[in-house]
Amino acid sequence: MKLAYLLNTYPLISTTFIRREIQSIEALGQPVERFAVRHWDGELVDPDDLAEQKRTHYILTGGKGALLKDVLLMLLLHPLCMLMLLPLWWRVWRNAGRDFVPHVAYLIEAMAFARRARALGIDHVHVHFSTNAATVAMLARRLGGPPYSFTVHGPDEIVPGEPGALSIREKARDAAFIVAITRYCQGRIAQEAPESADKIRVVHCGIDLDGFPYDPQPPASSRVICIGRLCANKGQVHIPPAVAQVIGEFPDLVVELIGGGEDEAVIREAIARHKVEDHVILHGWGTGAYVREQLLAGRAMLLPSYAEGLPIGIMEALAIGRPVLSTTIAGIPELLDSECGWIFAPGDEAAIAEALRGVMRASPEERAALGAEGRRRVEERHDLRKSARALLGLFRDSAAAQQR
Repeated sequence: MKLAYLLNTYPLISTTFIRREIQSIEALGQPVERFAVRHWDGELVDPDDLAEQKRTHYILTGGKGALLKDVLLMLLLHPLCMLMLLPLWWRVWRNAGRDFVPHVAYLIEAMAFARRARALGIDHVHVHFSTNAATVAMLARRLGGPPYSFTVHGPDEIVPGEPGALSIREKARDAAFIVAITRYCQGRIAQEAPESADKIRVVHCGIDLDGFPYDPQPPASSRVICIGRLCANKGQVHIPPAVAQVIGEFPDLVVELIGGGEDEAVIREAIARHKVEDHVILHGWGTGAYVREQLLAGRAMLLPSYAEGLPIGIMEALAIGRPVLSTTIAGIPELLDSECGWIFAPGDEAAIAEALRGVMRASPEERAALGAEGRRRVEERHDLRKSARALLGLFRDSAAAQQR
């Protein structure tokens, strides 16, 4: 079987989990061709991401001549397929209610991908997220491209009150199967595409447990680590006021934010306004090795998000044996509860402060017990090797069914 992954932008800092998934599938003996619509314009800091960028076939980046050739050949050699595709393309555009030009671009990208996938003999392509790249895979399939599947993460893909905007129903109908990363996600997809409910498979995102060694004896640290892009969905703006409520009792408390993003100025303003400059530190993006070092040296992980699927960072912290403080949204409660951390409603600064008090008051024995339960859950549900085997089985079943 020849397998490909298709992403919109790849690699980038927030898609480390996809790189690790691909590498785990390859470790099982299945080569993977990487495709992406475009490269990321930001700076990659992880050497593994830099190496991955060199292995990726880009549809738009640095190949306008090849793109034009692909489009012209598709128009000349397959005009009937193009005409038959237009009603579906039109429906996807109307569902989105967005600009016309990007959807023309998706059609062009689909022509190029269909030709290039056929040239490589790709038997199946998998897409992460049900957004642009899934649109390209679906359109390419109608043009003779390979069968496809896609993983839905949320939260932006399955927003209550906005059904149909991403044409998940159409994408699910044409897909070989759909992967949901949580039961919550599975239920939301089934609501949006009920006729394809039997195609949905729950495969949890996983982490390489060897890369996150379990520490049964948590350090006597006053540092709490927050990992993630600095943006409104992550809720980091609530950390400074919450910390301000706690430092009277715990003057050594420090919350370190590892990440960068558009909310950096807002968060810095909140830090200054609440006079917690020595207690809330913005580090910027760090390598995977740095993140592991800080989790090992820290007391807990904090992620006060408004919108998530099920964050990889939570899995990493629990795998190491650190309790987690996070919110009652989407799939997070499927992994996190009071037996391995603290969980609270998003935006509740008093609740964040109370969770910080809880982890700071907890004895080493209590924190060790929370960490042990967290490690057990990650081993059971989020071992990357198990997830990779499950995905590879689905890909092979799809390829075999296509051959039959």
